[in-house]
Amino acid sequence: MGLDFTAIDFETANGFRGSPCAVGLSKVRGGVVVEEASWLMRPPENHDRFDHHNVRIHGIRPEQVAGLPRFGELFPEIGAFIGGDVLAAHNAAFDLGVIRSGLEVSGLPGPAYDYVCTVLLSRRCYSLVSNSLPYAAEEAGVPLVNHHDAAEDARACAGILIDIAARNGAGSIAELYLSLGLTVSRQEAFDPLRDPLSKASRSALDALAGGGAAAAPVRAYQAGWPEEGANPLPNALAEPGHPLFGQTVVFTGELAIPRPEAKIRSAEFGARPESRVTARTSVLVVGDGFVAADLRSGRLTGKARRVLELHDRGQRIEVLSEGEFLQMLGGHVASAALA
Repeated sequence: MGLDFTAIDFETANGFRGSPCAVGLSKVRGGVVVEEASWLMRPPENHDRFDHHNVRIHGIRPEQVAGLPRFGELFPEIGAFIGGDVLAAHNAAFDLGVIRSGLEVSGLPGPAYDYVCTVLLSRRCYSLVSNSLPYAAEEAGVPLVNHHDAAEDARACAGILIDIAARNGAGSIAELYLSLGLTVSRQEAFDPLRDPLSKASRSALDALAGGGAAAAPVRAYQAGWPEEGANPLPNALAEPGHPLFGQTVVFTGELAIPRPEAKIRSAEFGARPESRVTARTSVLVVGDGFVAADLRSGRLTGKARRVLELHDRGQRIEVLSEGEFLQMLGGHVASAALA
């Protein structure tokens, strides 16, 4: 078997991951992109509100998808393109979560998928201060001009996986993961009429039932230092293949969620939250609307500057936006910049 897979990227209309408005796919055979597909779509009914911040990021407006098939109507074509392939995504917990939540709120079952995460692979195989898609694509030698165009992002994800396989002398995903001591992840098949709903879908449906919106609320500005809160111990039973598992995480800047909550959520996925940057730190999550390009522009907090110093000295450490961090948890706050 050669290096065969399908790379996928979703864009969403709002802060609920089950609100896909665009998808891009790149099919790879023998380490070469052989076919591509992309669709604009209406998100599932009752989850099709377009938030300003999402529109600002990907540029897709509600009038562009008005009258188009909804995600549930398009999924048979999307699923047919994927077939039985392993899926690759940059922050795969998010994109696989889009499939699950989008189908759940559409009242439709979903197939099982084996999948790999190019954020996790980039972290293992590159030495970057940020493993966001633009940085990883640049390292892989893949052009990425229109970031957040779903088709182009899927193509970049495919290129990253092809490059990492080549650097490791792997002729297939199975060989690559064996050489790195990793296990390919799997999202099991589900039927929303029979199986429990995912946490993201339950929260969105509960918000609608209560007359609220699915997106997370924006906290009022508070002067002074954010409350750090306790540093909970990592969940030893968390999934070892998750990109936060085993990481030592520090938070800086104003987050859209309280910092103590961010620490609890990171620990649930096997990370060890701490309050200051040290030689143990492997991930810094930056709030204040930070995006990866800020690493080059110099718009950094003191903790972020410390991270750059440590990285220059050879410490394997990376910087995440809050949006990237929340995507790793399977969702995001609408006001956060995405990967």
